[in-house]
Amino acid sequence: MNNKILTLILLLIIFGACSSKFQKYRVTEDGTIHVPAYILPESSFLSDASRAAIKRQREEEKKRSKEEAVVCPYPENPNEETIKAFEACNRAYFYTSSLYRNALDRYHVTIEIDTINGVYTEVFTPTEGIKEENRDRVLISLHSGAFLYGSRTSSRVESIPIASIGGIKVISIDYRMGPKHQFPAASEDVAAVYKALLKEYKPENIGIYGYAAGGTLTTQALAWFQKENLPLPGAAGIICMAAAEPRPKTDSMYMVSATLGHEGIAPFTVFEPYYGANPDFENPLLVPLKSKEIMANFPPSLLIVSTRDFHLSSVVHTHSQLIKLGVEAELHVWEGLGHVFLANTELQESRDAYKVIVNFFKKHLD
Repeated sequence: MNNKILTLILLLIIFGACSSKFQKYRVTEDGTIHVPAYILPESSFLSDASRAAIKRQREEEKKRSKEEAVVCPYPENPNEETIKAFEACNRAYFYTSSLYRNALDRYHVTIEIDTINGVYTEVFTPTEGIKEENRDRVLISLHSGAFLYGSRTSSRVESIPIASIGGIKVISIDYRMGPKHQFPAASEDVAAVYKALLKEYKPENIGIYGYAAGGTLTTQALAWFQKENLPLPGAAGIICMAAAEPRPKTDSMYMVSATLGHEGIAPFTVFEPYYGANPDFENPLLVPLKSKEIMANFPPSLLIVSTRDFHLSSVVHTHSQLIKLGVEAELHVWEGLGHVFLANTELQESRDAYKVIVNFFKKHLD
């Protein structure tokens, strides 16, 4: 998608969503745009079915957030044992959610636990069997969750549809996260699993993808593979986050934050437990965009995001840099949806995105 068109979309979100009586704005010398309060209704491009599904999810999230604090209270005296019990409770509670049950009901897979090179993984195989064309292929899935959560929960929702629709084995990596572990622990875990898979699969038959933090980890892993002189996988999916640093200095970060009432909240603090209090954002292993050499070596890359995602700008910019460096890259932007919209399998837009992911890897893996 042309970046000028995306810029226009963002401007329309700001100015076009105002009330019918045009409200004045001003631009200061440093280019800062001061925007008056405005109303942002749901996009008219959303179907009635999607509107209803989003409403159901929103209502359930409110209800479950209150229930979860009662069902799985955070331990008063946290230690390794009580934290593990707390995490197990949260996972069990997540498995009762409609988000998870809908994924299982719609997409049929078997889930097996495996330890690969010392790393806990969950392996998703379509119930109907792996398609013949995918017998020698495998996908690595890196879950969302701000490098703090998402293992064995969101990771399943992000792996189940792709395995089922694609007729392919998907291996979700339970990588180490903050605050117990910090960068580059996750990159090391992905590399450990990848090295093991290279003994069974050709690199051009391996695909890697991730949602949100997993999307950023995908780019970090590709940088780490290069540091380790490993052959790169055949294709990558970078979804709802990308190769930039998590600082609030982009159009989408400011605009979506303001729309949701989070002005002044620095999104970076969410990642601080894993990145550390004073991360080196000049390090291309942490922020791959800092190295043209690393980015130029990326395999064919699929980038997916939505117009109400904090990280729209990051994904768009990463795509433009890949194109500039001669990397084959696709950018798909969905209208009117928020961060990691693909987690809701009820949305037609999510199902369309799954097909895009599956077809991309089908095209680019040998």
